[in-house]
Amino acid sequence: MRFPVFPNVDSKSKSFDMDIKEILKDRILVLDGAMGTMIQQYKLDEAAYRGEQFKDHPCSLKGNNDLLSLTQPDIIKEIHAAYLEAGADIIETNTFCSTAIAQADYGLEAAVYQLNYQSAKIAKEVAAIYTAKNPDKPRFVAGSIGPTNMTLSLSPDVNLPGFRSTTFDKLKDTYAEQVKGLIEGGVDLLLVETIFDTLNAKAALFAIQEYYAAHNVELPIMVSGTITDKSGRTLSGQTTEAFLISVKHAPIISIGLNCALGAKELRPYLQILDKNAPCLVSAHPNAGLPNEFGEYDETPEIMAEQIKEFLDLGLINIVGGCCGTTPAHIKAIADLAKNYQPRVSSQELSVEELV
Repeated sequence: MRFPVFPNVDSKSKSFDMDIKEILKDRILVLDGAMGTMIQQYKLDEAAYRGEQFKDHPCSLKGNNDLLSLTQPDIIKEIHAAYLEAGADIIETNTFCSTAIAQADYGLEAAVYQLNYQSAKIAKEVAAIYTAKNPDKPRFVAGSIGPTNMTLSLSPDVNLPGFRSTTFDKLKDTYAEQVKGLIEGGVDLLLVETIFDTLNAKAALFAIQEYYAAHNVELPIMVSGTITDKSGRTLSGQTTEAFLISVKHAPIISIGLNCALGAKELRPYLQILDKNAPCLVSAHPNAGLPNEFGEYDETPEIMAEQIKEFLDLGLINIVGGCCGTTPAHIKAIADLAKNYQPRVSSQELSVEELV
């Protein structure tokens, strides 16, 4: 496979001075789609994941998609470029699992800062190219902060309900390392996403606010939870409204939902956010529900038709895709979203009042 040549563009160029909060007043912004879905298409083997840097690493590394930012950066650049070409305004860094807790499965805890820094740098470089091509459509990079593979609210052992795999302070410190790498790598905003346990999210938000206070910096923060099934609750048992109440104390620019469900199933829970959220609302659903093989069958046209209902009802400010979505899905969503005005909070708060 041939990779595109990416010229050196200053990722801190003047075009990035445009404030995303100002743009969000005027139009719906489009988030990118699934990174993992795109990586699977390359059918990489163990050697490809290892690259030269980790060729002698003692653990198997195949499947550690975040590592590709170090060992196969051209692939990650190509995926970012495909989503930007499709019309995405915001691309996410390839860092969903770039915490020491998640990387412990691969024995790569020591690489966490490097994973986040380089992933942010790569995404920023590609975004800068597309902003330079069309300064009227600036592109932004969201630092993806995933939920980790541990939960603070639930015990992993049904026989020991009081047991926890980690503590709030340890998880907060884990997130702090990720936040440092992402911000120093140049992200424009932070996205705490796929939240199945709000206490985990609180640890991430705490780490972010500590970094902001210590370094006199403040980037916009997006928060996105996951309704795990049609019961309408997160894995830790919260309703959508309870989830909102639990995190709205933080200086977030938006709250939303992603993963687990397709757009059709997500709509009623977005309506709850629309009714109650004093901030912007985002959604990046899956391409439907997985079939018996774990694959996603919804075509871009089907998904866009379901997203259209969000837009017709005026529910969202930021929209994109999660598992199973591709650049074709994002193009269909972007082509649709440009014809609609962004959601206006029922509480009639300005963006400035939200951050």
